[in-house]
Amino acid sequence: MKVSVSVGSAYYDGSRWEDLVAYVAAAERLGADTVWSAEAWGMDAVASLGYLAAVTDRIRLGSGIMQISARTPAATAMTALSLAQLSGDRFSLGLGVSGPQVVEGLHGAEFADPVGRLREYIEIVRMGLRGDRLAYEGRHYVLPRPGGEGKALRSSVPPRPDLPIHLATLGPRSLELTGELADGWLGTSFIPEQASVMLDPIRRGAERTGRAFSDIEIEVNAHLAVSDDVESLIGIAKFGMAFSLGAMGSATTNFYNNAYSRAGFADVADRVRRLWVDGDKDAAIAAVPDEMVLSAYLIGTESMVRDRIRAYRDAGVTTLRLGPSGSTAAEQIEHLEMAIDLIGSAAAD
Repeated sequence: MKVSVSVGSAYYDGSRWEDLVAYVAAAERLGADTVWSAEAWGMDAVASLGYLAAVTDRIRLGSGIMQISARTPAATAMTALSLAQLSGDRFSLGLGVSGPQVVEGLHGAEFADPVGRLREYIEIVRMGLRGDRLAYEGRHYVLPRPGGEGKALRSSVPPRPDLPIHLATLGPRSLELTGELADGWLGTSFIPEQASVMLDPIRRGAERTGRAFSDIEIEVNAHLAVSDDVESLIGIAKFGMAFSLGAMGSATTNFYNNAYSRAGFADVADRVRRLWVDGDKDAAIAAVPDEMVLSAYLIGTESMVRDRIRAYRDAGVTTLRLGPSGSTAAEQIEHLEMAIDLIGSAAAD
C-alpha cells in the first residue's frame, strides 16, 4: 500500500509556506508517492506544484484537484504538459467538477450536467496530451468556436499521451466515468465495509470499456490519529464529519452527504445537514454517532488503527492520502513519520 500527502485546502491562503515545503521534503525523504495540491477559493492547485517541482527530485506532483470550471480544457492540457516538462515527467493530473456553489458563485460557469461536461473535458484534454489538433464538437465544448476566425491548434509542448489522469468523483455516474476514462480515483467519504458503494461503479465503468479494474489506482484520503484517549479523538473528528455532511455544498446539493447516505448513514446525514444549515452547528456535531467516525476515519489506539488500515487494504485501496496534522512543521513531520511507518507495517501484515 502506497502513501501520498495532500497540501493546501479549499481556503489555504499561502501562509506558512516554508512549513509546507518542509513537510513535502520530509514526505519525499520518507518515500511518499505523490504530493497532491488542492484548490477551491484559496491558492490555486498549479502555482505551488511549479515551486515544489524545483525543490524535489523524486516525489510525484499531482493536482488534487484542478476544477474543470476554472480553466478551459486546452488550458488544462497545456498546464499539464508544462508541469510534466518542468518536473521531469513527475506530474499527474487530478480533475474534478467541484460543486454548484463554487462553480456558479466563484467562476460564474454553468454547473448543469457535470458528468457530461467532465467526459467532454477529459476527451479534449487527452487530445491535447497526445499532441492532436483540438477539433471537437460536443454538447458543452466546440473547438474551434463556430463562426469565428479560429482554427484547430495543437500545443507546442512535447506530447505525453500517457500522462496519468485521476478523477475526484463521488456520484454513481461519475464513478462509472472514472472507471471508463481515468487512471486513478481520488476518493473521499470512503468506508471500507461499504467499499462496493464506491468501487462497484468504477468496476462497471472499467468493464464497459474493456479495462481491468486492477489497472486503476484507488486512492482515498486518510484522517489518521493514534491515541489511547479514543474518546477525545472521536470528539475532534466529529467536527470534520459534521462539516462534510452539512457545509460541503448547498442545502440541496452535497455530494459528500450523498455518499455517506449510500453507505448506510442516510438518516444521520440528513439530520446533520438540516441542523448545520439551520445554524445549530453544535447540535449537528453532537448528532454524528461514534460508529460513523470510527468507520470513516483511521483513529484510535495503535491496534485499532492497524485494523482499519488492513480493512482499507482488503477493500481494494492501493494508496492512502495523508494531510498535515499538527500545529508546527516539526509536529506535522513527526506525525507523517509515524503514519508512514504504521501504514507500511500494518498493510504488510
